[in-house]
Amino acid sequence: MTFSLLARDPASGAIGGAAATGSLCVGGWVLRGSLSGGMSASQGKAPSTFWGEDVLAAMAEGQAAEKAVEAVTAPDSGAAQRQLTALPYVGPGAVFSGTENAPEIGELVFDGGVAAGNMLTRAAVVDALGAGFAEATGAFPERLLAGLVAAEAAGSDSRGLQSAALLVLSPHHAPLTLRVDYAEAPLDALASLLKRATSGDYAAWAAQVPCLADPERTYAG
Repeated sequence: MTFSLLARDPASGAIGGAAATGSLCVGGWVLRGSLSGGMSASQGKAPSTFWGEDVLAAMAEGQAAEKAVEAVTAPDSGAAQRQLTALPYVGPGAVFSGTENAPEIGELVFDGGVAAGNMLTRAAVVDALGAGFAEATGAFPERLLAGLVAAEAAGSDSRGLQSAALLVLSPHHAPLTLRVDYAEAPLDALASLLKRATSGDYAAWAAQVPCLADPERTYAG
């Protein structure tokens, strides 16, 4: 019912996620992140928000993504209706796709990222999601969004899209968390929101609030 992308940006030290779905509120349901654990996306026919949090906790304790995903998914009797991706700050990502999710189901692990989707028009939508990110230029959040745009163009969620979200974390700046909970063209709305959030007075203010690298930073504007 959703497609999502998790990726790292070595140039900036950031890690981020992007997701879109044919239902409402994808940002609240799917994307999770922490500066200690990394990034996760929990989705599917009956998505578990617990999975997203639990896999981050496991990676924060030092488990590799593959082991963390296995530890979270294996004990769950409803796992066949869920999908989970995880990406740590260091090392490869991992994905689990339950067989009872609505087809088409796709998954992709690539250098520095992982992508997955279900209820797609075709499994190749996930390949387009990864390629759209890898081939894009510009700032990291813009490249994450480019992945979503490429996935939509390649076939998208089989129902079309109703919501989209971005989440970017870095030790050097405040979290960038953007959610379009409902729109007729959610990727266009997300692009507009991203432009507003990364320019002008808002961006100048956000650049001066506390972050992990400078937890006592204050606003000087």
